[in-house]
Amino acid sequence: MSVQLPGLRHLLEAPEMVEALSGRRTWILALDYDGTLAPFRPARDHAQPYAGVRDVLERLPPAGPSRMVLVSGREAGELARLLGIHPTPEIWGCHGAQRALPGMEPRLELLDAAQTLALERAEALIGDPALAERKPCGLAVHWRGLSPVERDALEARLKSPLRGLADEAGFQLHAFDGGLELRLPGVDKGTAVKALLQENPGALVLYLGDDKTDEDAFRALEGRGIGVLVNERPRPSRAAYRIGAPQELLILLGRFAASLGMQRRMLGGTVNT
Repeated sequence: MSVQLPGLRHLLEAPEMVEALSGRRTWILALDYDGTLAPFRPARDHAQPYAGVRDVLERLPPAGPSRMVLVSGREAGELARLLGIHPTPEIWGCHGAQRALPGMEPRLELLDAAQTLALERAEALIGDPALAERKPCGLAVHWRGLSPVERDALEARLKSPLRGLADEAGFQLHAFDGGLELRLPGVDKGTAVKALLQENPGALVLYLGDDKTDEDAFRALEGRGIGVLVNERPRPSRAAYRIGAPQELLILLGRFAASLGMQRRMLGGTVNT
């Protein structure tokens, strides 16, 4: 892992990026949501995209040989509502356990009875509905917005019993930047990235993300695509580059939107928008 990563200028000058942005190569732009396209909010329903992000996303294709894809720990339907763009692009929700293609209902990894019961017990342990996020394939407890003392007390109270429930029901307990989560084993954001790589041979696959859960996606792209850490502060990461949000993020998204006209001319056809 590297801490001091090259920035936006170096990213835009990378040969594979020059090829994609000049229209000579198709691309898949995979985007995390919370902390990447939108700032974190203690009230998760209020996590709207940064100013200007929704406008530039509206210019990116939701389908076609070059397109954007959303990859998030959120449930796909919830993310579509927050994103608020039409048509809705492809969304991988629940850390890759759920896939919603444009215009289609999400495909979902199903839970068994023991796992469903474990999530109900986990909700009861957490107690406060404002802190618990029930998902189709798991459950997260969030402590953003709590004081350090409240956060430490919550983690100390919940970590051991949640680990016990995970072991009993076949979940994995993961820490993320702002809480703990019960997730299905063998499924993470790298799952989505690997599928995109396999389904789009020859395309440049990029992934933009900000926290620990995005490291699986960065790892999947090593030697095969480009991982971009979206974070104002350096931190150890398997990403290849780091940019800030929202200014540098908007510049990068805008460059992809601007590349579509060149790609149409190079490919001699149309790019879906």
